[in-house]
Parts: sequence; structure tokens; C-alpha cells
Amino acid sequence: MKKQEQQGAEGVSGPQLITIDSAHDGQRIDNFLLAILKGVPKSHIYRLLRKGQFRVNKGRIKPVYRLKSGDIVRIPPINRPSTEDKLRPPKALCDRLEHSIIFEDDNLLVLNKPSGIAVHGGSGIEYGVIETMQQLRPDCKELALVHRLDRSTSGCLLLAKKRGVLLELHNLLRTGGIRKHYFALMAGQWQGGTQHVDKALQKNRQLSGERMVQIDDEGQSASSVFSPQQIFDDCTLMDIRIDTGRMHQIRVHATHLGHPVAGDDKYGDAEFNRLMRKRGLKRMFLHARLLEFRLPSSHQVITIESPMDTILQQVLANLQ
Repeated sequence: MKKQEQQGAEGVSGPQLITIDSAHDGQRIDNFLLAILKGVPKSHIYRLLRKGQFRVNKGRIKPVYRLKSGDIVRIPPINRPSTEDKLRPPKALCDRLEHSIIFEDDNLLVLNKPSGIAVHGGSGIEYGVIETMQQLRPDCKELALVHRLDRSTSGCLLLAKKRGVLLELHNLLRTGGIRKHYFALMAGQWQGGTQHVDKALQKNRQLSGERMVQIDDEGQSASSVFSPQQIFDDCTLMDIRIDTGRMHQIRVHATHLGHPVAGDDKYGDAEFNRLMRKRGLKRMFLHARLLEFRLPSSHQVITIESPMDTILQQVLANLQ
């Protein structure tokens, strides 16, 4: 990636011309800009995109445009915070995520993400996992999320340190090459054994602006396999393997089966949630417990397991 730049007033860079190399071939322009314009508000970058201020090969582009090797991207003069002006994530958040790392090598970093922390900033959240980890690993210039977890979901969260590795892992996700298992506590006593759910999911936005997902044959395919692990008086601990990674997939499929996830305030059962709060549940009981895949470039088989936090373990103990 080659840059040509003219410097303007202090804190404001002049126009830049960036030639895209093979490492960024296929990357969406919005994700590329978010990565290289650290410190610039996300909303400002998208506003400039809509106005046509960013150009590729002298032409206007949409946020979904995928870069090609040899493309020339023009970055307009833009106000960037100086190093002194950049706010760092709170120390408590940095310490918490540093201690949540359960695997790290030259290519990958895996967190046992705590519940309540968003994977990225936005919608009033200044720092999520990725912004904080970029501060904690400043030498990893290409550090990026491989997939996402809901804010209230805990467990295995995979980050790539190199763009080439990120592309490998995205291909594995598309082709089902990453095995993903979750634990969920679900309402009611499960009847029968393992059940496979193939129900397409469609995202929509309500008048309030809240994003919801519903089962819709016109939506994206979604596959989940539910296997009971422990059956209690009024709930069941379930292992769930997902073959796709759609937004809110497990939560919507669980509710469709008549066994909503405990603590789910969007798709769940309010009465069941009140009962679970009395049993000590202070969050949604959904935990990404296992990731397993084979990285093609290194032929390394990687298996990561993340333990449940003390709140979930105590809830299970209370149910015994």
C-alpha cells in the first residue's frame, strides 16, 4: 500500500492518494477506511462516503465497494486527533480484556469475551473489544475481528492479526470450516434428543430503530443443531452447534422451538427471565464455548475452549 500525502494545518492531513496492494484486494472500502483512519469518528467517515468525498480511481463509490489491487483511493483533507488528543480506553477495560485472552500466536488472538462488552464501538459506545485490543496491541496494524458476538453473549471471540489470515478465516466461515459450539440455558424441559433447525432469518428495523430478526423463507439460510446436556425442573442446558453465523441466530431459533434463551430480553419470555433472576442469573445465558478449525496456510488445527464465568456456573449450581 503506497501513500502520497500533502500536510495541511496542524491536526488536518492534506489529500492522500493510496495505491491498493494485494493484501487489501477484496476488502470493502468502508472497512479499509475505518482501519486506516483510526481516531476519526465512524459516523464522519460514512458521512464523507455518502457525500462522495472519498474517491476510487477518481470516481464515487458506495460503502460496499470492494477494493481491487492497483486501485487508487483518494482520501480528502480530514481532521484527525493528534496523539495527545486520542483518548485511551479505560484502564479497567484494558485490564479486563488483557486477562480474557485465552490464545495468542503470530496470526491469531482469541478472547473469552466477557458478557456486557460490545465487540466494536458505535451507538453511544466509544470503545468495544476491537478498539481496545488495537490499543493493547499497537504493533498489530491489521488486527481485525473475524466474527462477532452479541454484547450480552460471552465466550470465544476470534481476531486475526494479518489480513491474509483474516481472508482465510472468512473463507472458512463461508464454507463451514469453523466448528462453533455454544452453551445456552433454555426455558422448559426439552423433549427428545438432538434436533436440527434449518430456518432462514431476515433482519428488519422497527420504528424505534431497534434491529430485530425473524424467521422468513426469503431471508438468509441458517442452521443450528440443539443437543440437550442437562434437564432441570423448568429449564434445559443445551449445547448448540451453528453451521452459519447469522445475527441473533441461536436466540431466534430457540424461541421458534418454544424454548427461549434465559435472560434474553428481546426474544425471550419475561416470566421465565424473572424466575431465572431469582436463581441468580444477571445476564443472558448464552456462551460461545468452543471454536475449532484448520488454518490452511499453516496446516495447524486449532481448538479453543472457553470456560463459563462464575455467574453462569453459580446459576447451574443453584439449579441442581
